[in-house]
Amino acid sequence: MLRYIARKAVGWFLMIVVATNLTYFLANAFLKPASNYTALRPPRTPAEINHSLSLYNLNPNKPIMDRWWDWITGIVAHWDWGQSPTGGSVNGQVSYRIIVSGELVIASTILSVVIGIGLGVYTASRQYKAGDRVWQGISVISFNTPSAVASLGVVALAIALNQRLGSTLLPVAGAQSPDSSGFLDVLGSRAVHAILPTISLTFISYASYHLLQRSLLLDNINSDYVRTARSKGLTRKQAIYRHGLRTSIIPVATQVAFAMPALFTGAVITETVFAWHGMGEYFTKTISTNDVHGVVAVAAFGALMTAVGAILSDLVIVALDPRIRVS
Repeated sequence: MLRYIARKAVGWFLMIVVATNLTYFLANAFLKPASNYTALRPPRTPAEINHSLSLYNLNPNKPIMDRWWDWITGIVAHWDWGQSPTGGSVNGQVSYRIIVSGELVIASTILSVVIGIGLGVYTASRQYKAGDRVWQGISVISFNTPSAVASLGVVALAIALNQRLGSTLLPVAGAQSPDSSGFLDVLGSRAVHAILPTISLTFISYASYHLLQRSLLLDNINSDYVRTARSKGLTRKQAIYRHGLRTSIIPVATQVAFAMPALFTGAVITETVFAWHGMGEYFTKTISTNDVHGVVAVAAFGALMTAVGAILSDLVIVALDPRIRVS
């Protein structure tokens, strides 16, 4: 098993290195960091702009291979991912925003998977009955609801609830209260502030797992090995959970693994509505400000999350499927 994990990790590490370096050259080709200085008043000369960019290893007059060497050397030697065109540290921005986004993404992913798989099993075992049709209808609506609509709807409901109670039971903006102090106070404040955005992300995410799990489980419920299990004395419910679900959950595990990177960098609208300064917001900010080093750092983080998700997916598949474990 350790050899299997190590082989996978090496392969994905090489992929991350290639993808990150390719992104660096593409970002330098298409992004123009000098645009951050052209609107300044009083206007700066091209020489002054290039001098400012040289401080951050972004001077377009410097050969691209020289810039790349300085950049990659800084990462390997000091784990320094560079600076933005205006001097902000990429390391500081990414490290903070990963924690902020992680609070939302991890919680919403766990809830989405548990709810989605649970509903998939429930509806598949009650095919075409009232419960199946009702939950399918709700999931179809959820699946087709834009994240902006879901977020604003959650905010509207929370505001109405707060007004009815006469107090702010559920905060609708920010990652924590500005007057929070102390570890437990800050922890509690962040947990309360995370409730609404987590609900919003869960609502738009669970449906894909529900519908996929239902479809896959329906394909396996009447398969030979499930009927054999029932002929040996298992009830229908036991046969579904022990045999049908074990096989049909494998594609869902793969989908979950590769959905996490998109959630980290793709929850832009949710973070904007709830004023959470996470990786989604940072990704759009780096594009709008032509931040070459920031864009590359986000791409590297996305590749890393893809690799972590893929390895975890492989481990889950090995645990669920004895045939793969034996091989």
